[in-house]
Amino acid sequence: MPTWFCSREWFYHVGKFDEGGKGVPEDLLFFYKHLQKGGGVLRVNHCLLLYRYHPQAATHSVHEETIWNHRVKFLEDRVLSTWTSFTIWNAGKQGKKLYRSLSPANRKKVTAFCDVDEKKIAKGFYTFEESEERPKPKIPICHFREATPPFIICVKQDLTGGAFETNLSMLNLKEGRDYYHFN
Repeated sequence: MPTWFCSREWFYHVGKFDEGGKGVPEDLLFFYKHLQKGGGVLRVNHCLLLYRYHPQAATHSVHEETIWNHRVKFLEDRVLSTWTSFTIWNAGKQGKKLYRSLSPANRKKVTAFCDVDEKKIAKGFYTFEESEERPKPKIPICHFREATPPFIICVKQDLTGGAFETNLSMLNLKEGRDYYHFN
C-alpha cells in the first residue's frame, strides 16, 4: 500500500485534516488538497515504512464506497474535465463500475472499453442497462491495441505476471498525459 509524507511547513500550508468523524477518509482528502495546492508526488519503489493494522484502527470505519466516490470525483475534477474523450482499460467488473459511477457528461466521453480477454472482446459492446436513456448506451469493447488513448486504466498492477505492464509499455504512452491509473 502506498504511503506518502511531506514537510511540516507544507502540512500547515495545505491545512488540517478533515476531522469530520468516524468514516471520513481524512488522509485521502488531505492528499487531494495537497495535489490541488500544487503538491507533487514522487514514487519510491522500495519499502520505507512498515505499519500494522489492528481491529480497532480508524481505517476500518471508512466504507469502501466512500473512498470510491471521493476517488471518482477527484478523477472527474482533475483529469476527465480536461479530456473530450477517453477509453476505459478493463471491460470487466472494475471498468464497468467506474463507467457507472461517472457523471452522465463523463459517461458520454467514454469511446470504448479495451481489454485482452477474448470473450469480453467477442461480446462487442457493453450495454449500460441502468441508464434511463433510450436506446440504452452501448459502449464498444475492443482489444487494447485497437483502442485510442487517453486511457483510464482499471487494471491492478503486479497481478498478471508482468503481462499487463508489458502490454502498456508496448504502446509507448506517457503516464499523466496518455493514461492514468484508477485501480
